[in-house]
Amino acid sequence: MFAVIKAGGKQYIAKEGCVIFTERLEGEVGSIIDFANDDVIFSFKSAVGGNSVVVKAEILEHKRRDKIIVFKKKRRKDYRRKQGHRQNISVLRIKEIIFG
Repeated sequence: MFAVIKAGGKQYIAKEGCVIFTERLEGEVGSIIDFANDDVIFSFKSAVGGNSVVVKAEILEHKRRDKIIVFKKKRRKDYRRKQGHRQNISVLRIKEIIFG
């Protein structure tokens, strides 16, 4: 079974045992996070006729993504700007999906 959850303004497909990378979430490493009614957008059982779905996930670590380079240039104007950015992320493992 799977469910589509919303975390950090984005949507992720959650299957039991899979690892997902989300925007930084509040919580300590090793703690369990529950995604309940408002955070679960779609699940197979709820589409068939189930009531509520709860997705439990464990925080594996907090880290930063690889650096991306933002480079702006206007030709023939002697204008160049280079900037780097690293986004903070949380690594989650989906423990279980509870229906009903």
